[in-house]
Amino acid sequence: MLKFILMNLLMVVSVKSWLNYQINLFLFSCMFGVFMISKSVMSSVGYNMGLDFVSYLLILLSVWIIALIMNGSQKIYEKKNFFVMFIFMMNLLLLSLLLTFSCLDLLMFYIFFEMSLIPTFILILGWGYQPERIQAGVYMMFYTLFASLPLLVSLMSMYNWSGSLEMNLVEIKGCSSSLIEKIWYFSSVFAFIVKLPVYMVHLWLPKAHVEAPVAGSMILAGVLLKLGGYGLIRILPVFSCISSKFCWVWISLGLMGGVMVSLMCLRQTDMKSLIAYSSVAHMGMVLCGLMLFNWWGLSGAIVVMVGHGLCSSGLFCLANMCYERVGSRSLLINKGMLNFMPSMALWWFLLSAGNMAAPPSLNLLGEISLIISLVSWSKMSMVSLSLLSFFSAAYSLYLFSLSQHGKFFSSLFSCCSGNTREYLVLCLHWVPLNMLILKGGMMFN
Repeated sequence: MLKFILMNLLMVVSVKSWLNYQINLFLFSCMFGVFMISKSVMSSVGYNMGLDFVSYLLILLSVWIIALIMNGSQKIYEKKNFFVMFIFMMNLLLLSLLLTFSCLDLLMFYIFFEMSLIPTFILILGWGYQPERIQAGVYMMFYTLFASLPLLVSLMSMYNWSGSLEMNLVEIKGCSSSLIEKIWYFSSVFAFIVKLPVYMVHLWLPKAHVEAPVAGSMILAGVLLKLGGYGLIRILPVFSCISSKFCWVWISLGLMGGVMVSLMCLRQTDMKSLIAYSSVAHMGMVLCGLMLFNWWGLSGAIVVMVGHGLCSSGLFCLANMCYERVGSRSLLINKGMLNFMPSMALWWFLLSAGNMAAPPSLNLLGEISLIISLVSWSKMSMVSLSLLSFFSAAYSLYLFSLSQHGKFFSSLFSCCSGNTREYLVLCLHWVPLNMLILKGGMMFN
């Protein structure tokens, strides 16, 4: 994997190899997918490095999304906007993600987990659109770093306690629920709660999405939010006994926070802000499934993470296409786009339907299993789940109908409907989102 990334980085230094870079990424992800389908998953790829099914799936998602980012960021190549530096940052980000998802040591996982912040921060500051991008970048860095420092102290204490930080070997066997153990548990989990993010610690996400370029938004929604869920999958077995006593706190926060954020979605006028807030609502349900840590909840959370990564990334790509033509992301200006971009309306509909978990998307498969796990835990959760499902459909229809229908802005007189490259990017988001449900049984094994 490392040789593959270095080879691509050297190849893209020449101007003519932008297309070759995209082709290589797609070929690598297809090859990776063939191994996954045949279930010939490598259990070990080196010293303190290894893959299980979850790691394999998220690495495949990372390579696929970054290949789509390269195809969707054609403007950087055309305008010669430091595109070699841009490719270097994307390769550094891909490298950090591959190492994060394949680490078996918790301390190495922490280092690469934080390493992914640096290229994301540079992407927002270097290729963002407005001066507020500096504030958005600082918000993201301080939120995540502030929450991650207690995790580092927790890992040091864990090593002192057990003498190892190897995943699946470390376990805090005490279940006395003393104050020290409670602080230890919350300091370990909080870093991933912020990264997910969950309501009340989500303020960095809409700012980062709105100010980031299309590459930053796609990688944030597609992969970087999944680092929080993946981290919880790795750290919760360590605190299995304490976690079972406090799961009601996180489930209540995830469900009620999801309802609150869904209501906030209905009053957004910025397309990217609406899509970013909808990500917080979806990640609230993922948190509930992970905290229950039963078979249905864990499988559903993984499926929703993959489905959300594809769907949300595609929606951000669509919002950027409107921004490039109209010069604004406001829903008050981007009205009646059906008159100017009729062929794009189909993709708006398909991805909005995926965002509300309409069949046959992966989101539907994941949300069904999450609903089963939550209702089996408590029948009272049906109230919040029904509100979440209703508002999910409400803000997705609000986004589609307000952007495509209505009287268009009077200053718009002509607009390009789209080109082959953009249709290809959207198609490569939508096809896996709706075709992978055919392999849903494999994801639940």
